[in-house]
Amino acid sequence: MAASGQAGGQGRGEGGAGAGVQAQAAGAGAAGVPVHAGGCQCGAVRFRVTGTLEDASICHCRMCQKAFGGYYAPLVGTRGAVLEWTRGAPAHYQSSNLVRRGFCAACGTPLSYEAPDGVALAAGAFDDPATLPPRIQYGIEGRLPFVGALATLPARRTEEDEAAVEFLSRIVSFQHPDHDTADWPPGR
Repeated sequence: MAASGQAGGQGRGEGGAGAGVQAQAAGAGAAGVPVHAGGCQCGAVRFRVTGTLEDASICHCRMCQKAFGGYYAPLVGTRGAVLEWTRGAPAHYQSSNLVRRGFCAACGTPLSYEAPDGVALAAGAFDDPATLPPRIQYGIEGRLPFVGALATLPARRTEEDEAAVEFLSRIVSFQHPDHDTADWPPGR
């Protein structure tokens, strides 16, 4: 088990996160201290954060868009908490002179934003990301013009996509479950 010790927030020079949310994603540890867990899609890399997480944000900068392969990057700063890598460790890409990005070398899941002032984790990599809503947006100069209207688009549940019913019926997921496991992957 590799530990990173006290972890901080994330800088704002290259995209980052910022202000207040308190959540208890995975439960409570000793003396009621919140414990949050998560990891990559394939289960090769897992983490645990012990402590209150108060910095959840979205970053719209172009570098974060590229790093996440998305319209923005949802991040949770670990400032004031203890981050431990409990299975495997992320591979890294040095995205600038001051920041490196952690990801799973096996499945490619974005995992971390690591700057001189600390580490932020990908919000979607947490086992219960719904408990970590973003409270602020950064890098808005890079925000794509349609992002603000995403909630107004027509929407449907996966099983309502009639054109994909046959395809969906054949899918066997190899994704790691949203909780810690003693061993992974199971025999396939």
